[in-house]
Amino acid sequence: MGQGLSCAATQEHGLFSAVQSGDLDTVKAVLERDPSLMHQTTAYDRQSALHIAAANGRIEILSMLLEGSMDPDVVNRHKQTPLMLAAMHGKIACLKKLIEAGANILKFDSLHERTCLHYAAYYGHSDCLQAVLSAAQSSPVAVSWGYARFVNIRDDRGAAPLHLAARQRRPQCVRILLDNGALVCASTGGYGCPGSTPLHLAARGGSLDCIRELLAWGADRFQRDASGRIPYLVALKHKHGACAALLNPSSAEPLVWPSPLKFISELNQEAKALLERALMEANKEREKKILKGTAYSLPSPSHSDSGADDNISEASDTELCCICFEQVCTIEVQDCGHQMCAQCTLALCCHNKPNPATACINPPVCPFCRSSIVRLVIAKVKDCEDADQEIGDIGSPKMRKARRSRNFSNEGSSSFKGLSAMSPFGKMGGRGSGRLATENEWVDKP
Repeated sequence: MGQGLSCAATQEHGLFSAVQSGDLDTVKAVLERDPSLMHQTTAYDRQSALHIAAANGRIEILSMLLEGSMDPDVVNRHKQTPLMLAAMHGKIACLKKLIEAGANILKFDSLHERTCLHYAAYYGHSDCLQAVLSAAQSSPVAVSWGYARFVNIRDDRGAAPLHLAARQRRPQCVRILLDNGALVCASTGGYGCPGSTPLHLAARGGSLDCIRELLAWGADRFQRDASGRIPYLVALKHKHGACAALLNPSSAEPLVWPSPLKFISELNQEAKALLERALMEANKEREKKILKGTAYSLPSPSHSDSGADDNISEASDTELCCICFEQVCTIEVQDCGHQMCAQCTLALCCHNKPNPATACINPPVCPFCRSSIVRLVIAKVKDCEDADQEIGDIGSPKMRKARRSRNFSNEGSSSFKGLSAMSPFGKMGGRGSGRLATENEWVDKP
């Protein structure tokens, strides 16, 4: 893909050798003698000094060349820009410097008509991927193209960055792209098997982590490619047994996020991270049940039961969730101020993949006061010393009972009963473990 960055060991092209090795003094001396060499390129690949500096992470030389009014969008033989090579090789400092210098993130190469976003996703450089996406939000690209269109930009074979990340087993890049609006069920043109979704490509690559991310965002296990195959059959064909077990249509449906526009956009980053962790833990419990007794069984948790009990004894000194009475309150509902644990919040806000004919579009409400959830934030938990000053003896059973019932009211009690009747979270698998009892206890929320 135009990665031939070796330089001819000739005096004429000594500049390129110095740039590649990072010899700043030699580069300065050569350019002082002949400034026109700045615009010279290698014989075959037409790599400029800026391309070589970007690909090798020579930030000082790259900065010097840019200060010398060198075009940041100069292209090589394959129409690749220095920005593409920085994204390809994961040189985040050079990539940011090029963006600051005005490099165009919407340039296409002549190999597969890919952008720097494709390169970052394909090679798995999540920091470069995030930097390009951040630049797209504040650049003319967002105005002229639209941010969502840029995130889902296709190459000449119909592959979006998400397809490339899924195929190349890049779970971090998959998560970043999904979080920024990548279409989880988009089909390719000619990339892989025509009509492949990211889930087909993750099944072909055999990446369990990518499959987990895609399923949690609502990827369709029943969607077929142009050959009529579902992802399960693709995983079987390529002998990825664990992936096939999770993708088997007869296995339990995974938990998925609600629509980002309806709910996730109202989360701050810390609260979102807690819920993401709770969702992935719930889906891992599903995986353990599916893979139990097979050659692909997941390892047991490393912590002991006694350790879990220790955590609960410590948690009893803080605010416990008034729904499950097992976990510490970590999420606060605004504007009402009621608090829940991340697991119960997950049960309230997330759901099994809905049936389009029966899915309800009403947003979730607080289970205590039935007011609409405007925003979720991290709960402010007081430390033990502050709690001692306010309520006296924290070891008193009466005081603990009072703390546990703080969220309840007459109206809230009936709401709590309604939530319990739905059994969205069900019985915990163990005290403080946060595990679900059975998958069919999860239902769509009214």
